[in-house]
Amino acid sequence: MSLVYQAAALFLIVNVGLGLIRVLRGPSRHDRLLTVQLFGTTGAAILVIFSLELQDEAYLDIALIFALLAGIIGVTFTRYAQRIQSGKLGMLDEEDSHEHH
Repeated sequence: MSLVYQAAALFLIVNVGLGLIRVLRGPSRHDRLLTVQLFGTTGAAILVIFSLELQDEAYLDIALIFALLAGIIGVTFTRYAQRIQSGKLGMLDEEDSHEHH
């Protein structure tokens, strides 16, 4: 692995390590949401580095899936947090029940 790729991979791994500390320490759900986003984008970036180094495009496909999943998880977490704040956790309100039919 070239020195540039090694340095980038090391930086990203340290970034994930610091993110794990943030998940454990909190203090809020918003910190955890940002950390989930960080994991998704950092994981995608690491896979892009692997793809470049190994010259295998399959890693790019996996990186794209990681990035898309991070976005979906972010939206899901935001909706969940909104339901907690509004006191509607576990209940569908009228607007949501019409969306499912």
